[in-house]
Amino acid sequence: MPETQYNPHHRPEPHLSEFNRPVVEEFRANAGRVGGPFAGGDLLLLTTVGAKSGREHTTPLAYVRIEGRLLVVASAGGSPRNPDWYHNILAHPMARVELGDEAFGAVAVPVEGAERDRLFDLVVRAVPGFGDYQATVQRRLPVVALERQFADTPPWKLSSLGDKLVEVHTWLREQLRHVRAEVDAHFAARDAADPAPAGLGLQIRQHCLAFCESLEFHHTSEDNAVLPDLERRYPELSGVIGRLRAEHRTVARIRGELETHLANLPGADPASFRAELDRMATELEVHLDYEEQQLIPVFARIPLPGS
Repeated sequence: MPETQYNPHHRPEPHLSEFNRPVVEEFRANAGRVGGPFAGGDLLLLTTVGAKSGREHTTPLAYVRIEGRLLVVASAGGSPRNPDWYHNILAHPMARVELGDEAFGAVAVPVEGAERDRLFDLVVRAVPGFGDYQATVQRRLPVVALERQFADTPPWKLSSLGDKLVEVHTWLREQLRHVRAEVDAHFAARDAADPAPAGLGLQIRQHCLAFCESLEFHHTSEDNAVLPDLERRYPELSGVIGRLRAEHRTVARIRGELETHLANLPGADPASFRAELDRMATELEVHLDYEEQQLIPVFARIPLPGS
């Protein structure tokens, strides 16, 4: 099965600026330890997908751990404009984090409102320089939580395409379950608050967009490579493959509706968004169950390269 953007085995060669290149190379050669102006600081590497270019970019960033959360600040060294990596994570929330000698996928979520202000105060206590940056610019420096999703090293060894299919489907199910739980919490807060909070918020947007983009990538990969290969090798599966393609189209239509709501934040109607999310959960679960039932017995006989 083709790699997906959230696959822990996939490590592309991202774009590096000439300024960042020696820092990144030193970081990777020394398990996260670097010298020069970054010596002694807490540093991570964040790889994002370009909002316009679609190319991957790696940026060294100072980080702070607060209350178990991994936080970075879009300070851009006190620039009046947000850095490119911040625009990237708004367009493509899935990112790759390298921290010390480990690497993992994460969803990047800007913290909002009073919670942002509270966390920024704590960040400044830990790294006063961010307070100096804030004092020089009119924009509120965004605080971004990097929410861990999966490790580069999977908890079990994948030996076949059947294992791979289960891994991908498990991730999609978990992400959809996470978004639905956040939406339920949002509605509970609306019901309890006076006045009710407007819109859906960046927490829901980022997680749902990460899910939608990953789902699109997975199904596009299947439509363009996996299913045509199966048709050639197993013509008796033509009926199964026809149904899978039809279900892909149905899921894609619902995904498009969700993405329309996300593009209209904060003015999106929460009730309509929730209805589409429930519809997605129903359709996708039927699709994933059917695909596993029909294809895992076939995929289990196909080893992964290097297994």
